[in-house]
Amino acid sequence: QVQLVESGGGLVQAGGSLRLSCAASGRTFSSYAMGWFRQAPGKEREFVAAISYSGGRKFYADSVKGRFTISRDNAKNTVYLQMNSLKPEDTAVYYCAARRGSYYYTKIHEYDYWGQGTQVTVSS
Repeated sequence: QVQLVESGGGLVQAGGSLRLSCAASGRTFSSYAMGWFRQAPGKEREFVAAISYSGGRKFYADSVKGRFTISRDNAKNTVYLQMNSLKPEDTAVYYCAARRGSYYYTKIHEYDYWGQGTQVTVSS
C-alpha cells in the first residue's frame, strides 16, 4: 500500500513558476513508477508527465513539453513537478499517481495509487 500526499499548489500569474511535490509512504518507493495528472473544471483528468522507477525515463504531454520537468528523489520518497512559463490553461487540480513497474506509464487505468490533489490556479 502506498499513500501519496501532494503539496506546492497555489495561485500564480501567467508566466510564473511553481514546484509541486508528492511525498510517498512506504519503504519501496524506488520500485514505483510515478505520474502526474491534472483535471480542470468540467474536463476529464489528463496525463501530464511520468517518470520511471529509477528516474531514467521520462515522458511528457505535448501541452507541457519544454515547460514542465518531472523528477524524483528516491532517498526522500518524493516526486516533483517543476512548472515554468505557466499559462491560464494549466489551471487544474494536479494529482500524483504510483504503480509498480520499471517503465513509465501514461494512462489513468495503469496506476494503482492516487493522491488527493493540489490546486494550481494561473491568472492571466
